[in-house]
Amino acid sequence: MPVAMPPTTPDALITENAAIPTWFGIGGRADRFAAPASAAALRRCLEIDPALRVLGEGANLLVDDDGVPGLVVALTAPAFTGAEFDDDGVVRVGAGADLPRLVVESVRRGLAGLEGLGGIPATIGGALVMNAGGAFGQIADAVARVHAVDRAGRDVTLERADIPFGYRAGGLRDLVVTGAELRLTPADPAALRARLKDVMAYKKASQPMADNSAGCCFKNPTLAADLEDVAAAGTRVSAGLLIDRAGLKGVAVGGARVSERHGNFVVTAPGAKARHVIDLMALIVRAVHDRFGVTLHPEVVIWSRHP
Repeated sequence: MPVAMPPTTPDALITENAAIPTWFGIGGRADRFAAPASAAALRRCLEIDPALRVLGEGANLLVDDDGVPGLVVALTAPAFTGAEFDDDGVVRVGAGADLPRLVVESVRRGLAGLEGLGGIPATIGGALVMNAGGAFGQIADAVARVHAVDRAGRDVTLERADIPFGYRAGGLRDLVVTGAELRLTPADPAALRARLKDVMAYKKASQPMADNSAGCCFKNPTLAADLEDVAAAGTRVSAGLLIDRAGLKGVAVGGARVSERHGNFVVTAPGAKARHVIDLMALIVRAVHDRFGVTLHPEVVIWSRHP
């Protein structure tokens, strides 16, 4: 049932027992949910619950069947979803803006820097928090600065040099990202369209894009020792390759299954539960470690009320 927030923030409601949409299409609910309509309403949400969780596109998220405690917020209001392009190639964009749409628009305008992120479903905020990317680039390469609020509701602006971006990590998880400035480079629109087309064709050919999944389930590990017929120590290798060679493609737990097309994708069928995915991920970790001595770490974020 909707619950009005205090009178200081009439532009937001907190809804109890709210659904959390994810690309897996499964999982539990949020004890409380809000979509603040302004920066002031977001700060009020942080006053109510400094440990609140931010929901982006839900494309890299698994919510446990029992749901999550506390407050979940989504930055879907117009105050957080706009994008402004300057003549010098700087894009000022809200954290709730859709990354795929921004990729297409930047290509249309002849601005290079995001086309390698084609096919990655995310909001800008979510992409920054996890430094979204793949074989064709990462969002960190286009960042000029990031705007956020800390858990005390104070505004924070971080220059690119001050952000500890790493592999699938932005170093921003203690903040609530509200927007960013991206620096893109003028380029030939036709060439950018061709590159984006190539990126999308590669993903469609190699990934189960039509299935319910959260994209790559595990981070690509860096080998601590030489691995025969795979790579030398210090090399980052494909988690999907290791999962495939461990014989796990097609393996299922309940309604969750390792994709036959790409070993690093877990897909769900009707009737699947979040616990099926969690248990299958644990099975994958054990099997890859037993076969190769390599420990996989999840790229998918799991929300749960259990430790």
